[in-house]
Amino acid sequence: MAEHESRERTHADVVIVGAGPAGASTAWHLAQLGVDVLLLDRAHFPRDKVCAEYLSPEASRILTAMGAMPEIERAGAAHLTGMRVRAPNGAALEGSFAAQHGFRGFRDSGLALRRTVLDAILLDRARGAGVRVIEGARVTDVVRDADGRAVGVDVLDEYGSFGIEARLVIGADGLRSIVGRRLGLTRVARWPRRVALVAHYRGVRDVTDVGEMHVERDGYVGIADVGHGLTNVALVVPVAKHGEALRNRTALLEGWLASKPQLADRFRDAERVDDVRATGPFASSARPAWAPGAALVGDAADFFDPFTGEGVYSALRGGELLAPFAAASVRSTDARHANAALEAYEHARRATFGGKWQVERIIGATVAVPALINHAARALSRRREMADLLVGVAGDFVPANQVLRAGYVARLLVFGA
Repeated sequence: MAEHESRERTHADVVIVGAGPAGASTAWHLAQLGVDVLLLDRAHFPRDKVCAEYLSPEASRILTAMGAMPEIERAGAAHLTGMRVRAPNGAALEGSFAAQHGFRGFRDSGLALRRTVLDAILLDRARGAGVRVIEGARVTDVVRDADGRAVGVDVLDEYGSFGIEARLVIGADGLRSIVGRRLGLTRVARWPRRVALVAHYRGVRDVTDVGEMHVERDGYVGIADVGHGLTNVALVVPVAKHGEALRNRTALLEGWLASKPQLADRFRDAERVDDVRATGPFASSARPAWAPGAALVGDAADFFDPFTGEGVYSALRGGELLAPFAAASVRSTDARHANAALEAYEHARRATFGGKWQVERIIGATVAVPALINHAARALSRRREMADLLVGVAGDFVPANQVLRAGYVARLLVFGA
């Protein structure tokens, strides 16, 4: 971005911090409503991101609306038909997205695609909608007026520091959101807390069109085809391993894989094609995800655990959900009405994601206790229709209440015995 443009165009109706899926989706949807949007990111695109790179069947609905699906398909996204989970005791459940429970997703398969490709496609869609984008710009603070209302951001780029004024500041900047931290919105859960190590491999044996989760007593690993012969491998371990991960990520990941008999042979001749990268600790949330003049979306607003792999969908859906409330807020001439619009966003966010949050936390706790995950996997391996329902919830098209109701839980207890 030229110095001239970054210095002179320093005002927008909405400034969005973070140009990943949450930021790009929010920006695109706001642009459809005629809102002037400035989208900032500290990186230059295309850029990589530590992520499982999975998109649920319902993510395709939003990607289609944004006009991104043709390019995603041309980019060679892998298609995933379901999920398989193996417990420490060896019991394995498998569920399909296309099943007989009566619920259908936007598509019958999920997708998996490198974030270097996906994020660049989504950013281009935002640009095409009229969103102004500044790359290589790091937000250092949120500017507030005398009443404490967010009115812009301070930014640092290669030329120095400058300010951007806005009627609304949106934090779409991930787990350690500068917007969330500066406004005191982000909270960190105490348990369970985990960190992830992610790398891509070529030549992993027996990779199919089903995403895999292998749960062990000392963590779990997700394995999924992401197209072009590459496999995403994401190891998640307790936060106690954080120091070891920082010292030698590669040794921790490859040692973990080699120590598991069901995985060691599959990776014996595989080639790691990039560096092992780390992210976490997880388990952060914002309640509420707004403050006067500001809102959070995507991982900046809520991220519990990557086991259910819905992060990209929640980012895309969060942007779609936030946009009309953000537009109403910036168009209001009364501060109370502007705040009311953002409060309505919080209510809508809880109504939309609340059930899934409960499922995430139950699964997170279950995975952390070997006896519980062993019991659940044993039960679900015996009842394929129950596994299909749970995988459908993870795929974002089966309502969460289908697995939260008493009857489902009772059957888990009975068939796992």
